[in-house]
Parts: sequence; C-alpha cells; structure tokens
Amino acid sequence: MGMAEIATALWKNHLNHNPSNPYWFNRDRFVLSNGHGSMLLYSLLHLTGYDLSVEDLKDFRKLKSKTPGHPEYDLQFGIETTTGPLGQGIANAVGMAIAEKILAAQFNTPQEEPIDHFTYAFLGDGCLMEGVSHEACSFAGTHNLGKLICFYDQNGISIDGEIENWFTDDSVKRFDSYGWQTIEVDGHNVDEINEAIILAKNETQKPTMIFCRTTIGFGSPAKAGTADAHGAPLGDEEILKTRQALGWNYEPFEVPESVYDFWNATERGTEINDDWNAMIEAYKNNHPKQYNELSRRMSGNMPDDFDQIYSAFLDQCNTDNSSMATRKASQVCLDFFVKELPELVGGSADLTPSNNTFSKSSSTFSNENPSGNHINYGVREFGMSAIMNGMVLHGGIKPYGATFLVFTDYARNAVRLSALMGLPNIFVYTHDSIALGEDGPTHQPVEHLVTLRSTPNLNSWRPADLVETAVAWKNAVTSENTPTCLIFSRQNTSPILRNENQIKAIENGGYLLDDQDNASITLIASGSELQLSIDAASSLKKEHGIISNIVSMPCLDKFLQQNKEYQSSVIKEDLPSLVIELSHPNSWYKILNKSDKVLGIETFGESAPANILLEHFGFTTSNVVEIAKSLVDE
Repeated sequence: MGMAEIATALWKNHLNHNPSNPYWFNRDRFVLSNGHGSMLLYSLLHLTGYDLSVEDLKDFRKLKSKTPGHPEYDLQFGIETTTGPLGQGIANAVGMAIAEKILAAQFNTPQEEPIDHFTYAFLGDGCLMEGVSHEACSFAGTHNLGKLICFYDQNGISIDGEIENWFTDDSVKRFDSYGWQTIEVDGHNVDEINEAIILAKNETQKPTMIFCRTTIGFGSPAKAGTADAHGAPLGDEEILKTRQALGWNYEPFEVPESVYDFWNATERGTEINDDWNAMIEAYKNNHPKQYNELSRRMSGNMPDDFDQIYSAFLDQCNTDNSSMATRKASQVCLDFFVKELPELVGGSADLTPSNNTFSKSSSTFSNENPSGNHINYGVREFGMSAIMNGMVLHGGIKPYGATFLVFTDYARNAVRLSALMGLPNIFVYTHDSIALGEDGPTHQPVEHLVTLRSTPNLNSWRPADLVETAVAWKNAVTSENTPTCLIFSRQNTSPILRNENQIKAIENGGYLLDDQDNASITLIASGSELQLSIDAASSLKKEHGIISNIVSMPCLDKFLQQNKEYQSSVIKEDLPSLVIELSHPNSWYKILNKSDKVLGIETFGESAPANILLEHFGFTTSNVVEIAKSLVDE
C-alpha cells in the first residue's frame, strides 16, 4: 500500500516489458528487493497481464501456489529473482545492470542496439541496513551503472517499530558518496515520481536512487505509519475501514474492467517487443556473426564444436606430468575455457593472484573497458556472490567469482539463493584446508565443505589434479540448473595415472582409481589427499600384505546422484572403508557403514607450516596405514 504510487508511476509509464512474452531478452528488469511486499508485485503482474489469476492471488502463501510469501524466481510469471533475505535483491539488480552494460558494449553497434534496457529495483529500510547493500551499491557507483534505477521506500518503519532508534544514517549523503544520482520525492505523488524517473533515465553515467518519503500501510485509518502494517494482515475490520477511507466500493478481489483496461500492458508490450524483433532482424542481416553469437548466448547454448575442443583439451591435460596446486590447475583450465566461452565473466574478491582467476584471455571490466570479462570485486565476498546471481538471472553471461574457501561464511546466503533458484553460477574457492599453514585457524577451513555439501542443488568439486580440475570446470560451465563450487588447493599435487574409462568416470563424482579383486579395504579421498591414499595403499601392500581399493571422490554431491548400482560398484559394501579428507568428517557418513572410519578434522586449525600441521593432525602415510590396519583387523 505504501508503494502503490511508486509502482503506478513506474509500471504504467516507464517499465518496458511484455506479459505475453515474459522471456523477451531486452525487457526492463524489475526487482522487488523488499520481498515481504510480494503481494504488490503479484498484483502488478496480475493487472498488467501475466499468467497470475485472481484465484492465484487468493492462494497467497498456500502450498505450491504461484504466490508464495516472498517472490520466487519464475520468468513464466514475470518474477525476475527470489527475494526475501533483505539487501540481496538490490545486489541482484546491480548484477543485472552489469550484465546489460557488458553485453551492450560487446554487441551493440551505432546502427542497432539489441541490448538496451533498464534495471529497476524497489527496496526498503531493511535492505539499506544490510551490509550486502553497501557492498553492491558502492560497487555500482564506481562502475557508472547509469541504467540502474532504484526506489527507496523511506517509511521509517521496520518490524520492531520506528527505525530512528537504530538506523539514523544520512542515506542521501551515503549514496552521493557512492557516486549515485540522488533524488528526493513525495512517495505518494505520482507526478513527482514520474519526473524523477525521467531524470534518472536521462542520467547515463550514474545509477540513481530515488528517495520516496512514504507512509507504511497508506490508507489504513488505524495502522498506517505503524509496525502493525509491516507484515501482518490488517484484519477484516481494518480492511473495511481502509476501503471506506480510500473510496473503494467493490467486493474483495473484485476488479472493474476499467481498471484492467488501464493497467493491461500486453498491447504496448507486444508493440515494443515487435519493434525490437524488427531491429534484431536488421542486426542479423548487417552483422550475422555477432547475431549468431548473441543468439547462442541468449539461449544459454554451448558452441557447436565445444565438446570436440574440450575433448582435445582434456587429452592435453592428461599428458601433462607437472606437479601443481589445483588452484594453478584451475588457471590452466580458465585459460582454455575463457578463450572458448566469451560469456565467461569472472573475478575475485581482492584475491586474484591467490585465486588464479585472471586468464590469458581476460581484460578488466571498467568504465573505460565496459566489454571486459574480468571483474575486480574488492573485498566484497557476499556482494560479489549476490551480484553474480543477478548476472546469471539477466542471461548471456556465465559468471565465476573467487575467494578463499573459509570466506564462504561471508557469501553463504547468496550461494544458498543461487542453489534455491537453480542458477548455474560458478563459485571458485581456493586455499581449501589447513595446508595453507601459517595464516592460522582464521583462514583454515574446517566445517565449510560440510556446509556446502549439505546445501540442496549445489555441486561441490574438490579435484585432485589437472585432469579432475578440467572435468570439474567442464561440469561447471555446462551446468544448466545447478550452481557449482570449485574447491582448490594451495599446495602442489602430483598428476594421477588413469585409464580412459577412469577419466570418463570422473563425471560421476566418484570412481575407482584402483580396483583389486582381493582387496581388504577401500581407501576414499578427495583433492590433495588422493595422493596420500595412493602412498598408504602402497605401504599397506608392501609392509603388511594388505591390498586396497582406491576411490577418488572429487564431487560427493555428483556421486550421490548416481544410481545405487553404480555407487555399490565403486564402494564395495563387503569391504571396510577409510575416508581421508582435510575437512570435517560429517559429509561422509551418508555413504559409509557404522564400522567405517573418516580421517578428518573436528577442531579448528593451528598456525604453523603446512607440513607440520599435516603431521600434527595425522595426515601422514604411517597414520593412514595404522588406521587401515585396524579396520582390516576388526
């Protein structure tokens, strides 16, 4: 209710969209960052012609309805992103605006502009309290995102009441300092808001924040301007009084045809969509190569020859006998994938030299180089991840973003929303264990792999060498509905010998590296610990006559997606198993029997050289051998 006039000004006069074609690529993007106001969005979508009926509105917050409590990403119904956790919607909008800017720089010509649209976002006091909004909005101002226009519902009320007791920022000055254009309006004056939007659209070098002074629950005689209007229903009596106060003399859910006629955007949307289609046809004739590439990227398809080129690259990796950290192996892979897939746009949260995320085909995205494919995010792990979500949602871009594994704590909620929405994001996490050494327990991840692996619809890869790293990257760039975490070591690893079938089996997430008919135990490992399992198996055989099967498990999530027959063929149920991983053990119990064991880490790390720490925590050949012997003897 408090944002009704803002919505009217934007949706009626400015928003370019086509309800009959919600997937139109050049539509304006609209993000409701203050997602608890979801019914405002659903009402707008219903009135303007999307596939949301009055009955759908009545099903608000019911199981499996089209109108859940907070908006959930579904372009079919015109919902651009999932919002609810405050502050992330505005960060998503920043990502959409970045994607628009990059694609426009890469594909637009003086004659035709196939990428030319605005990104709009509604947000509230809570969004600006959240730290992620600071991260994203500061970034947006630096990068002159002139096609990002936001509306701050400045009503001064949150769930706990009047915010003047805990939120006294001068937000106008804050956004001025970020490099935004700031405009202040009466949020209940449609004409003022309309004029502000025109000013915002004319400002090409700065994003715009329109500060809208509003009254929450506007029109409610008893609850307007109070916390009671924030999230709870008004109640039947107050609804009746509100109707009377507003002069609305219709039954509940009754909408006059004149209102539908006023709001319906299908005709205008079809016209502007058709105009764009005509322009695209001219673009196709004038620039066939660019058109074909843009069409491929808009559709999300891989290049026609990708499989063949990737296969040759994998063969090359398999013949590379170099020892290297898997973070370095990742850079080798990036040099290949970025060259072949120009839609890959990546960066790091101020750790580029450590994360190895600048490829040979990278150029830095900047105001001077808006077509660049490498982004310096600064120390903004959460903001980076939420911005990446927006870039994926926009389309035409495959983003990757990197930090240390331990700092997934900062980014966690954006990664979760990526999985919830089914966005094929690529999160690169290096320095994956206590083996980073002297930086100490603040930088040494322990519980982080467990957290990532327990997240639904998220694949976490921890490869052992260059070949497994190449397969992990290939799975990440070809994923359609699942985000990927690529987890890499700081310390060197040795190349592993595999046959052709084993290389193919890496795709399954786990596979037998050594399969012996007379084995007495299965050693399971991921990442750098695979070599430790190989060394331990050699010692077990040589010193104790114990034969081992060896399983490499670069992606437990993918392995668990395989059928039971395959899983049983890899991890023999009649053999005891020992898992070796520099991480908390809890991930592994879903594939182990009660008598099996995990050599992991259940405490925080220590500050010391990596080799000292590995010995201290028992990650030595001799200790693995002793544990394996005890399992066999049982």
